[in-house]
Amino acid sequence: MRQDIQERCICLGQYILRTGATVRAAAEHFGISKSSVHKDVHDRLRGIHPGLYAEVQEILEYHHAVRHLRGGAATRRRWRMIRNQMAGKKQNESIS
Repeated sequence: MRQDIQERCICLGQYILRTGATVRAAAEHFGISKSSVHKDVHDRLRGIHPGLYAEVQEILEYHHAVRHLRGGAATRRRWRMIRNQMAGKKQNESIS
């Protein structure tokens, strides 16, 4: 494996461990795709640095376990925003 890819895997693992970032957040931070982050921390990191791999997996398993809660919260926020916008438009129409 190329040296730069090995270094990227370790940097990704350390970043996720330090910040508790999701795969999506790590991909955005490093400017690479989510599939690259996933491949690096799930497949490659295991052979490069098993100890770091185990710690990163705990964080990613947590994110996997709570993702349905985050999705529900995001949907709730979105619909609350839409209702507030609709209420604001109705108030503006009644004032005019």
